[in-house]
Amino acid sequence: MKSFITEFWRFLRKRKKYWLFPIIIVLLLLGVFMLLAQSSALAPFIYTLW
Repeated sequence: MKSFITEFWRFLRKRKKYWLFPIIIVLLLLGVFMLLAQSSALAPFIYTLW
């Protein structure tokens, strides 16, 4: 996994694809929200956001 991240970082730096960072961050945040919505006591509060 670490090699994938480092290779992806090198790709972004070499190709100057800095615009991908906000997209990746939003996708990661959505994934975290989905995990929290499934398995925590915060689920009812997260559902009100949708």
